[in-house]
Amino acid sequence: MHGVGEATAAITIVNALPTGIGAAVGIGLRTRVEVTLVRSGSGRRSEPTVRPADSSTPLVLVALATSVGRLAPDGVAAAGLTVRTDIPSGVGLKSSSAVTSAIVLAVANAVGRTLSPTDIARSSAEIGRATGVSATGAFDDALAGLVGGVVLTDNRQDRLLHAFGVDPGLAVALWIPPGTHPPAPDARTRFTPEPPRARAAVEAARAERPWEAMELNSALVEEAMGYSYRGLRERLRGRGAVGSGASGLGPAFAAVGPRERIGELLAELPASPGRRCSVDFSSNGAAGGLP
Repeated sequence: MHGVGEATAAITIVNALPTGIGAAVGIGLRTRVEVTLVRSGSGRRSEPTVRPADSSTPLVLVALATSVGRLAPDGVAAAGLTVRTDIPSGVGLKSSSAVTSAIVLAVANAVGRTLSPTDIARSSAEIGRATGVSATGAFDDALAGLVGGVVLTDNRQDRLLHAFGVDPGLAVALWIPPGTHPPAPDARTRFTPEPPRARAAVEAARAERPWEAMELNSALVEEAMGYSYRGLRERLRGRGAVGSGASGLGPAFAAVGPRERIGELLAELPASPGRRCSVDFSSNGAAGGLP
């Protein structure tokens, strides 16, 4: 049995750590997972194989075991997994949500099961919490990486609150400095619960003003994580950015602007250290639209 699953990266509109409500938007960096399953005949089971070897992380192994256990009740004797990804890990671009969602989708595809994007994202969130990769489960990140557009979710209940599209004339300039962020559960104490600016960011996203929400959210993340992005955000605004800020817990930084001005935004981003690139928003991911 063979199956394929894909999910995309996402950038943060509202970080869910302060309020439990998060918002994210999918972007065109992808993770693709191929899985091969062999049904159990003799009762013997072998350890799964994962390629490349450095993709054999606890998150990937738990996601594979959980998905096989739920979706292939007749038993699987062997499983092979291949991961290909454009998404850098540990920088705030939702690599963990993307690979977990892609694994769930690939296993479902292999056994002939059809799951909705919300079901896949809920499984991804549950696995993220179980493995300690995510403090909230990042249901918003997983769902955005499956359906594209902006999603606003209650991560305490893994429930979609609102979803809407992005102006097709906009694109994203990314700056990815070196280094990674600490695990989300470890960083949670850096955020004050329910600060007024966090609630304001949630309401801006709910009112379909995502770039305003992005700026409000970034100010909070910068304070909590010690990033000095305020001056950069002001300069980018002068270059035509409609919104910019830290994604997730950083250090990745995203600037959104008209497609024809992305070159100007890239030029304003720090040339070093790290790397700069432009990406499009994902109109929809491999799982199709909601629900």
